[in-house]
Amino acid sequence: MSSTNKTLRAAAVAVALCLAIGAAFAAETESAAARGGRLYDKWFTENKAAKPTGDHPAYTVKDGKYGKDTSWRCKECHGWDYRGKDGAYAKGGHATGIKGIQGAAGKDPAAIAALLRDKTHGYSEAQLSAKDASDLALFVSKGQIDMAKYVDAANKAKGNGAKGEVYFNTLCAGCHGTDGKKLKDAPPLGSVADNGAEMMHKILNGQPAEAMPALRAIDHQIAADIAVHLTSLPK
Repeated sequence: MSSTNKTLRAAAVAVALCLAIGAAFAAETESAAARGGRLYDKWFTENKAAKPTGDHPAYTVKDGKYGKDTSWRCKECHGWDYRGKDGAYAKGGHATGIKGIQGAAGKDPAAIAALLRDKTHGYSEAQLSAKDASDLALFVSKGQIDMAKYVDAANKAKGNGAKGEVYFNTLCAGCHGTDGKKLKDAPPLGSVADNGAEMMHKILNGQPAEAMPALRAIDHQIAADIAVHLTSLPK
C-alpha cells in the first residue's frame, strides 16, 4: 500500500472514530437530558430526596389545593409546556404569574445550574445534588422542545392516532396494557391523556423513578402520535 493510501486510510479511520465518539456523546447527552426532564417533573421522586414540607420561596400555595410539596416541582411554576404564565398556566388553579423556561433554551447549562441555587429557586444540595442540577440544567438548555409543534392551543396533542396505536401497542403496552389500565398503582392512561403537553413531556422523558423508556432520542412526532392515541383509551 502506498504512503498516500495509508494516509487516506488513517484519516478515514480517524473520521469514523470521531463520528462514533460524537454519536456516543450525543446519546449520553439525551440520556442525561431525559433524566433532567424527570427531575423537572418531580425531582424528589426521581432522586429519592426528602419531600419538601413548606412552600417554595417563589411560589406560596394560597389555597393548599395541591399541597406544599407541589410548589417545589419545576413544572408547577413553569408548566408542562415550559411557557409558565404565557402558556396553559396563564389561568386556572395552577396560575402562578411566573415566566416559563423557554428563554433559557440554548443557554450555558452551568449558568442554569447556578440559578437553581440562588435565592429565587433555593434548591439545596440535599435536594438537588451537583449531578441532579447538571442534568436538570441540561434539560432546560438543550432538552426542552417547542410544544407548539406537537400540542395545539387547547392543549391537545397533534398527530395520527392510528399510527400512535401501533407505536403504543409495540412500545408501551407491555407495561401499560393495550387499554392503559394494566398498572394498578397508576391512573388509567385515558383518564389523564387530555393534557397533551404533560403526555408529551412524560413520553419523551419517562416517569420519575420508574422503568419507563424515554423516547426523546427518536422522532418527536412519534410521541405526539402516541399522545393522540392515549385520548382514545378508556378512562
